[in-house]
Amino acid sequence: MQKLNDAQRAKLKEALEAVEKRTSARVAVTTVPISDKYKLYPALYGGLAAFLMGAVLAMFFPHLPLREAFLIVVVAAGAATFLLDFWPLRLAVVPRHAKLWECWELAHRAFASRVLAQNDRKTGILLFVSLGERYVEVVTDRDVDRHIPQSVWDAIIKDFLAEAKQGRVGEALPKAVEACAGALSEHYPPA
Repeated sequence: MQKLNDAQRAKLKEALEAVEKRTSARVAVTTVPISDKYKLYPALYGGLAAFLMGAVLAMFFPHLPLREAFLIVVVAAGAATFLLDFWPLRLAVVPRHAKLWECWELAHRAFASRVLAQNDRKTGILLFVSLGERYVEVVTDRDVDRHIPQSVWDAIIKDFLAEAKQGRVGEALPKAVEACAGALSEHYPPA
């Protein structure tokens, strides 16, 4: 999980300030290290490990004393839970659809608070990046949807991801912001 350093954040801020001069639409960016803590999954897999260990003991060691079997099951559950509490492993065992749902939900909540809830009621978009899940989305309001097709945002995301996969997230973000501004400036010129 790569985080933005101070220089990269400064470049992103400059890009966002430049956008304000190119378009009347609001462009917001939200980057998060991870969209959810997924705290349930280590315990869930720990319970599954306990169940499987109990089944193995019952099938292959039926004469094992109950106390010893219980201790083995508890150790297996604790070890699995403890091991999966390590971030990269925890993220690896979370089902893809669960990660996508958490990212989508956080992106739309961020859009509601960063774009829709503003007092000036400007039309706008949110570029949302969740670094841990490697998830990127451009969330737009209805007016933007009417003027700019989804294929434009998909192309911007594709270009961003191509550069981000090479480890240049900090450089790719300002470029993506500029590309978003370019798409918006045609329909929403500066006021």
